[in-house]
Amino acid sequence: QVQLVESGGGLVQAGASLRLSCAASGRTFSGYVVAWFRQAPGKEREFVAHISRIGGSTYYVDSVKGRFTISRDNAKNTVYLQMNSLKPEDTAVYYCAATPRYYSDSNNYIDYNNYDYRGQGTQVTVSS
Repeated sequence: QVQLVESGGGLVQAGASLRLSCAASGRTFSGYVVAWFRQAPGKEREFVAHISRIGGSTYYVDSVKGRFTISRDNAKNTVYLQMNSLKPEDTAVYYCAATPRYYSDSNNYIDYNNYDYRGQGTQVTVSS
C-alpha cells in the first residue's frame, strides 16, 4: 500500500507561484509513475502532468506547458508540482496519483482511473 498526501495549496493572485508536494509513505516511491490531476468546480477531473519513475520523462497537458514543472525526489518520497504564472482558470483541487504499472501506451498515464493510489487533494485558488 502507498499513502499519498498533498500539500502546498492556497489562495494566490494571478501571476503568482505555488509549489505543491505529494508525499508518499508505505513503499519505495521510485517504483511508481506519479501524476497530478485537478478538478475545478462543476468540471470533470483533468490530467495535468506525469513523471516517470526516475524522473527522466515528463508530460504535460497543453494548458500548463511552460508554466508548470513536475519533478520528484525519490530519496524524500516526494513529487512536486511547481506552478508559475498562475491563472484564475488554474483554480481547482489538485490530486496526486501513483501507479506501479507499466503501460506500453503512455496515453494510459493520463487516465485517472489507471492509477492505483490517490491522495485527498489540496485546494488551489487563483484570484484575478
